[in-house]
Amino acid sequence: MSEIGAGDAVTTAAAAVGWRRAGFAGAAIGVIAAGAAAGVAVERLTVGRGMRRRARLALDATGPYGSLRGLPGRATADDGTELYYEVDEVEPDGAADTGPGDAAAPGTRRRRLFGRKAPVPVTVVFSHGYCLSQDSWHFQRAALRGLVRTVHWDQRSHGRSERGRAQAEGVTVGIDQLGRDLKAVIDAAAPEGRLVLVGHSMGGMTMMALADQFPALVRDRVAAVAFVGTSSGKLGEVSFGLPVAGVNAVRRVLPGVLRALGSQAELVERGRRATADLFAGLIKRYSFGSRDVDPAVERFAERLIESTPIDVVAEFYPAFTEHDKSGALPAFRDAPVLILAGDKDLVTPSSHSETIADQLPDAELVIVPDAGHLVMLEHPETVTDRLADLLVRVGAVPAAANVGGHGSTAQQPGD
Repeated sequence: MSEIGAGDAVTTAAAAVGWRRAGFAGAAIGVIAAGAAAGVAVERLTVGRGMRRRARLALDATGPYGSLRGLPGRATADDGTELYYEVDEVEPDGAADTGPGDAAAPGTRRRRLFGRKAPVPVTVVFSHGYCLSQDSWHFQRAALRGLVRTVHWDQRSHGRSERGRAQAEGVTVGIDQLGRDLKAVIDAAAPEGRLVLVGHSMGGMTMMALADQFPALVRDRVAAVAFVGTSSGKLGEVSFGLPVAGVNAVRRVLPGVLRALGSQAELVERGRRATADLFAGLIKRYSFGSRDVDPAVERFAERLIESTPIDVVAEFYPAFTEHDKSGALPAFRDAPVLILAGDKDLVTPSSHSETIADQLPDAELVIVPDAGHLVMLEHPETVTDRLADLLVRVGAVPAAANVGGHGSTAQQPGD
C-alpha cells in the first residue's frame, strides 16, 4: 500500500467508525509522541475508569513537577514565530533571582555593583525533546537553581511557544529550523558570555543543527555540551523494540497515517482522551526502563506528552527520518562534552550515543543502567550529578557547590 493510499484508507475508516475507534488511533499516535509503537500495560484495563481518573488527579496534586517558573521572555524566530523562554538568574551574592510565583527568601538582600558592570555569568541553555516542554528538565532546574544562570525554552509548537508560523503556511519543519530557533533564543536570552548547551533527544539534534549553521558561535562561546538520549542520524533504522517485519510495516504506512490523523485533530484528540489509560501504558513502556518509577513522575511524563496536539506530532515526525548531523559533531571537539543515555532506551538507543562518542573521542560517555528515553526524569540524580561535574569542569559552578539533594524525586523544601 502506498503512503497516499494508506492515508486515504485511514481517513475513510475513521469517518466510518466514529470517534471511539479513532480514539485508539489517537492512542497509537501517542506512541509516536513517546517515540515508538506497541506494548500496553494490561493491568490498567482491569481497574474502573473513575478510579483511574481519581488516581491521576491525586498524582497531579502530589507531584509538583513542572511547577518551577523563571523570568519570562520571548524570542522571534526567522519566520516570525514567537518562542517562549524563562531565565533563572543568579545574583552576584549567589541568590537566585525569583520569577513570577516564587517568593524571595526572608532576609535576602540583593547586592548591586555600582560604578562597574558585573561579570557576565555562564549561561546553561536547556533544549527539550519531541512532544515535551522545558518542564521536562524539572529536577535539573531545581538542582541548579541559584548556582548558575539557566535558560529553559519551549521549542516551536511545544509548551508555551507559538505554533510555527511557517508550518501554518505548509512549510515542513526540519531540524535545521530548530537550530535557527535556538540561535534566536540565545540572541535574546544570552547575547553575551559563555554558554553550556544541554539537549535531550530532539533538543540534542537542535544543538547539532545550531553547530552546523553557526559554527563560529560554537567555537567562540560554547564552553561545554551535554547530549542526553539523542542521535546524530539514522533514526529510520530504529526498531523501537519491535520485530523487523512489524517495524517495516509501520514505516510503510506511518507517513500516510500521520497525515490522516493530523487532518482530523479534533476527532483524534477526543479519542486520545477517551483512551488515556492505554496511552499511559504506552508512555511508560517507551519512556522508562525500570519498573519502580515514581508514579507521580510517570503521571508527569503523561501530562507533558498529552499536551502536544496530534497535528504537531504529525508535522514534526518526518524531520527525524531525515535527520543527519554527524558532520556537525566535530564543531564540539574543542569543548568538554558529556554524552548520556539509558541502556533501555527504545527511542534513541544507547548505540546512537556511542556513535556520537566515536565522533567525539574526548567526550565522557555515560550509559545509565535500567533507564529509558526520559532518563532525566527516571534517574534525575545520575543526570544531575554528571551535569554538575561538567559545569564544575568549566568553572560554571563552584567545585564546593551542593546540588545533590535537589536533583531527586524526593520532595525538597521550596520545590
